Amino acid sequence: MKKTVVAQSVALVAGLFSMGHAGASGFQLLEQDASGLGNAYAGSAAVAEDAGTIYYNPAGMTRLKDMEISLGVAAIRPSYKYNNGNSTSGVLNGDGGDAGGVSALPNAYGSYAVSKNVYLGVGVGAPFGLRTEYDNPWVGAAQSLKFDIKTKNVNPSLAWRVNDKLSVGGGINVQKIDIDYSRAVSVAAPSLAASTARFKADDTATGWNLGAIYQASQSMRLGVSYRSAIKYKVKGNLSVTGPVAALNAAGTSEAEAQVKLPSTFILSVVQQLDERWEMLGDISHTSWSDIHEVDIIRSSGAAAGQVAQVLDTDFRDTWRVALGGTYRVNDAWRARFGIAYDQSPVKGASTRLVSLPDNDRVWLSTGAQWAFAKDSRLDLGLTYLYIHKTQVHNDQTSSTATANRGLVDGYFKGSVWVLAMQYSQAF
Repeated sequence: MKKTVVAQSVALVAGLFSMGHAGASGFQLLEQDASGLGNAYAGSAAVAEDAGTIYYNPAGMTRLKDMEISLGVAAIRPSYKYNNGNSTSGVLNGDGGDAGGVSALPNAYGSYAVSKNVYLGVGVGAPFGLRTEYDNPWVGAAQSLKFDIKTKNVNPSLAWRVNDKLSVGGGINVQKIDIDYSRAVSVAAPSLAASTARFKADDTATGWNLGAIYQASQSMRLGVSYRSAIKYKVKGNLSVTGPVAALNAAGTSEAEAQVKLPSTFILSVVQQLDERWEMLGDISHTSWSDIHEVDIIRSSGAAAGQVAQVLDTDFRDTWRVALGGTYRVNDAWRARFGIAYDQSPVKGASTRLVSLPDNDRVWLSTGAQWAFAKDSRLDLGLTYLYIHKTQVHNDQTSSTATANRGLVDGYFKGSVWVLAMQYSQAF
């Protein structure tokens, strides 16, 4: 019966992933549970407070009861408003409106004790996602009108309590990616600007994750975890619609691209100060430099083998540092807070894509937990992400691969609000 509850709960949330997503730094989504959001995900690999530990560190399952489930959803509202400077955009004009929008990110986790020292679990979530969509026309339409990335991840996991101090764990990630990217054909003429090129593709690939938790003392716990990179070869269609569709020599064809989503390493600490105060710390590294550029290549038709589009990301590796605290008000209530500095993979204005107007950001988080019944908890988290003024000077006028896509010169004003809720139950 207990195993059936876990399976049904996870399957329920797995069916909700038709909803759009929005990105955090880069397009990684840290919002995989609500309990950690209130602490800005400080201590994420060491807390092991509920079944959400399956994502951040599967070794943490050994700290849970015989069976636990967690079901949650995060509402994410990014805002990206462009202010034009000295763009060279041919017949195109306009600021594109707000490229952000409200998205929902559901998640589900379940863990089960096979024996005193061995635990099995499964998690369903979306580790990466991004959606930017501009009003048409706008000065950057030939570089991007819509860029939508969705992932769906299923993460079966295993944990083993080695002894009273050390636990280890690992899992397999089966992850599907969907990409939907469109832009105006060119800035050169009204008919070209009114025509749209669209690349829509998907793929499924696998990766893995490992973790360990060590109880250094009665009051201090350390956690370390690693999620591997995942390599995709997305395949789909590249099409042109609008006034020039009939004149497009290449026509609609199949196309493909190789995409590698980055690995992440986390080191965390949890320190119990007294019976009410708990402090948490976190440092993480993400290997965004694995994404140097993405070439979209036609794979059928007269133009098979030709590069149709180049996304010159030129990303760098990033660091994230977080500090948080939890205050136990009484047996039923806990208050949370946290702050984090999250580095962007974008190196600067010249390589900043209008499809990803990303920059360094500061997380300001708060939250609360209500234990409203025996072994039943409700978590709420709220975060504001302050994003530094984001300059862009992306020149796609001279390269053969990007000719006639204009120079976008200006800046973005960006911010993100995240509100999350989670229900956790132990049996």
